[in-house]
Amino acid sequence: MLELVKAGGWPMIPLLLLSALGLAIIVERLWTLRRKVVLPPGLGREVREWAARGKLDPTHINSLRANSPLGALLASALDVRSRPRDEIRERVEDVGRHIAHRMERFLNALGTIAAAGPLLGLFGTVVGMIQMFLGVMDHGVGDVNQLAGGIGKALVCAATGMIVAVPALWAHRYFRARIDGYIVDMEHEAIQLMDVIDPRARRAAAAVASAVDEHQA
Repeated sequence: MLELVKAGGWPMIPLLLLSALGLAIIVERLWTLRRKVVLPPGLGREVREWAARGKLDPTHINSLRANSPLGALLASALDVRSRPRDEIRERVEDVGRHIAHRMERFLNALGTIAAAGPLLGLFGTVVGMIQMFLGVMDHGVGDVNQLAGGIGKALVCAATGMIVAVPALWAHRYFRARIDGYIVDMEHEAIQLMDVIDPRARRAAAAVASAVDEHQA
């Protein structure tokens, strides 16, 4: 590996730096975007039970807000639970945009690495070819070592650029898809909570339940 790095020359330095940065971002996002951290199991049901029993004191809501991204979203709905449903929905959407932005942290940098890797590899290829042609000008076409060195540098840099770009691109798409899935799940939990805290929804549910009981009787 060290020999390949030496063969690539100084254009390998930015490629190696991009590789290290991309790896650090991937590890950090894998740790931060774990499902049990973003969407703790059973949290939505627990909050709906709080709301149904009226246990919505500020201490509960503040602890919920600090619990997880899902907790912060549900807490935003509970903060304005006495307002009309449309206003609750607006607050949830506003907080949801901020939560999504935080979950997408570093993803733009990861996408930049995926795009810049091949370009830097191409740059290293051009540098290697230039050195090869300069060697031909100085020593003629008979110096096989000079030609091999320039071609080798070009190929090593091109391959390294692709090696850097492919994992970064895969991780970027993977994290985007994971975040989109989390957002859909959080929206579902928020809607279920709004159904619990909305007086009109509670009255409608009670009326339906009463009608079902009468029909069964």
